[in-house]
Amino acid sequence: MLLSVCPKLPMSDVKVTRDFYSQKLGFIQLSPDYPNYLILHKNQIEIHFFEFKNLDPALNYGQIYIRCQDIKSIYEDFMAKQVSIHPNGNLSRKPWGIIEFSILDPDLNLLTFGE
Repeated sequence: MLLSVCPKLPMSDVKVTRDFYSQKLGFIQLSPDYPNYLILHKNQIEIHFFEFKNLDPALNYGQIYIRCQDIKSIYEDFMAKQVSIHPNGNLSRKPWGIIEFSILDPDLNLLTFGE
């Protein structure tokens, strides 16, 4: 029986990643301070990050899709915290019927939220 999935994304700097996800997105750190690894969670999701010091964000294809409820409130909260929305990721209803928006983290990992 499968219970959950915890995506693992690359990060170039633990502090920068932790600060962005906690201060801008409201995640809480689960793991102790490991020098090369970070585990964050919010509500029912958990994201793991591994350090990749030589990460070139322009070549990073890390991405996750987060299903959510009350997407408009999440979007408004992110806007109030000045989270940058992906240039092609404004809140909109897609042709497949899902309301989505997307953001990029400091390492250009793409996070798409959908309801």
